[in-house]
Amino acid sequence: MTGVFKAITIASLALAAPAFAGGDADKGAKVFKKCKSCHMIQDDAGNNIVKGGKTGPNLYGVSGRVAGSLDGFRYGKSLKSVAESGLAWSEEEFVSYVADPKKWLQKTLDDKKAKSKMSFKLKKEKDAANVWAYLVSVGPS
Repeated sequence: MTGVFKAITIASLALAAPAFAGGDADKGAKVFKKCKSCHMIQDDAGNNIVKGGKTGPNLYGVSGRVAGSLDGFRYGKSLKSVAESGLAWSEEEFVSYVADPKKWLQKTLDDKKAKSKMSFKLKKEKDAANVWAYLVSVGPS
């Protein structure tokens, strides 16, 4: 009986895994073109991986970074509150955030008045997962 329970548990966990896990970095590089009007990717030495805008924060090393914590960037009040909680960017959080930043902040903070300075939405989960894979691929090792 325990073998059956174990098999059901494993199958359930596999089905519960996010559909967007394991994006394609090459496809993400193409999708990132939509992001570079506001975001750059610049390494710690100041080398531009992607020369982009400065409206949004530099996305170099975003994987594992505490949300809203990049030194020198002026985040909105709601994202600063997320930073205080210590929540770090993971693929799951990133994909959910870029789909609807305001909704993500409201849910994460349990605050219907939470707002985002980012108005752009990347609605396709696969596109967001691909961008995440790209950001991880160009980030620090």
